[in-house]
Amino acid sequence: MPSAPATPPATAKAPALNRAGLPLTAYRGLPSTLCSGCGHDAITNMIIRASFEMNLEPAQVAKLSGIGCSSKTAAYFLNQSHGFNGVHGRMAAIATGVNLANHTLLNIGVSGDGDTASIGLGQFLHMVRRNVRICYIIENNGVYGLTKGQFSATADKGSTLKRGEVNEMDPIDACALAIEMGCEYVARSFSGDQKQLLNLLKGAMRYDGTALVDVVSPCITFNNHEGSTKSYKFAKEREEALHDVTYVPDYEPFFADYDHGQTHTIDLPDGARIVLKKLDRDYDPSDRVRALELLSRARDEHLFLTGLIYHHKGGPKPLTKQKKLVAEPLATLPQSRTRPSREVLESIMDSLS
Repeated sequence: MPSAPATPPATAKAPALNRAGLPLTAYRGLPSTLCSGCGHDAITNMIIRASFEMNLEPAQVAKLSGIGCSSKTAAYFLNQSHGFNGVHGRMAAIATGVNLANHTLLNIGVSGDGDTASIGLGQFLHMVRRNVRICYIIENNGVYGLTKGQFSATADKGSTLKRGEVNEMDPIDACALAIEMGCEYVARSFSGDQKQLLNLLKGAMRYDGTALVDVVSPCITFNNHEGSTKSYKFAKEREEALHDVTYVPDYEPFFADYDHGQTHTIDLPDGARIVLKKLDRDYDPSDRVRALELLSRARDEHLFLTGLIYHHKGGPKPLTKQKKLVAEPLATLPQSRTRPSREVLESIMDSLS
């Protein structure tokens, strides 16, 4: 009696590809070594998702970081990208150099509240005023997670540590400082609000200049208790979104929805758009003075406002345009175009004699 034909093995479903021809897995990195449940891992997942949906070519991305729990996360996404892990507080200076050396690369920088607002504050402010092209993400938990949870410079006055210590100092607000220094894409989000964070990251990745996304990311080990204003419970209960954020790529048709509230459309340089649907507040993100007042009031009243805090066009040109760089990246130019000839050097010396 003939044997029954063998059942063909089941074939795995092919993964979905984006417009760059890549699956989502192409944008992942190493397995995370952070504490289970850390808000930073949620941010990493949104960076991966945003990169996939934005059809980024990994080789055209430079991911940068400094020191801290936040800066470890650069190892957990975009495994095939360029990368540079700098010393504490120096990521902003490295980003400036990368931008000048090869302006075709997209800088994605991941920093922390200590790395940005303490030892790196001066570096950060000068990067902003130069308008270096970078999607600058602050994973903000209000503590130094690698050194047993001391207060960082962004900890709110009156907040407490797990061991009961009360913070008596006013916090540094990176969003307010960035606006003061001329940054024209300033957003704040929460690691638990993934839909909002995803769209804010997409807009930041497409912005031609410095784009800051400050993300409150609870430290579940040292700063996720009663009395902490950077805890998951506090953020979840006190978060007030200024608007509903939608990112519309330049290759998709745009339909504004006027049925459920007013909308405000922001055009990005490449033709993409960010659509803000106003919720309870009548808020215009292009009003610089209003944005600073809002941040000041939120700090005094312990409000946690999220969304696109400020966006306005017409400020300083991106650094590469200020310096009038040639179209080709400096890093790829041959010596014949970058090294002065002997005749040129001699003429310079003659002019000094």
